[in-house]
Amino acid sequence: MSLLIPPRHPRLISARPVVKFQRPCFDPTRPPHRRSQTKTTQTMSKRALRLAALLLAAVAVAATPAAVAARVGPPLAGGWSPIKDVSDPHIQELGGWAVAEHARLANDGLRFGEVTGGEQQVVAGMNYKLVLDATDADGAVAAYGAFVYEQAWTNTRELMSFAPASR
Repeated sequence: MSLLIPPRHPRLISARPVVKFQRPCFDPTRPPHRRSQTKTTQTMSKRALRLAALLLAAVAVAATPAAVAARVGPPLAGGWSPIKDVSDPHIQELGGWAVAEHARLANDGLRFGEVTGGEQQVVAGMNYKLVLDATDADGAVAAYGAFVYEQAWTNTRELMSFAPASR
């Protein structure tokens, strides 16, 4: 008994399987209809122009002097800002401590008068550039500059520098 094997049909032999599917709404291989392409391009151009005009208007408003003045607020972390109230007891006490620390290290008999100005910088603590008046051993009053680092939560104070200041 012999088995009959049907011959293979040449169309059934293919390197790629035949898959039938519905055509998607958007087929990148098919050129779009001329009218819809023009309309889509015009719509996209209008949107792009509107967006560019809106961005330009936003930049113009943000760059006005009134907007810049409205943004002035508390000092930025890391930036130096003037000490607004040098008569603050903490600032005066800090100046007195700076003179006492300098006098202890230099042994020059300098006595604290008052803090007359300064700047502060927010870091991991505070840096202070103080301008203060002090009296030397001869009784002459002079201006000095003190750079003090303070970290309140660890009770740390360091006199970084102390020198005569020019007025």
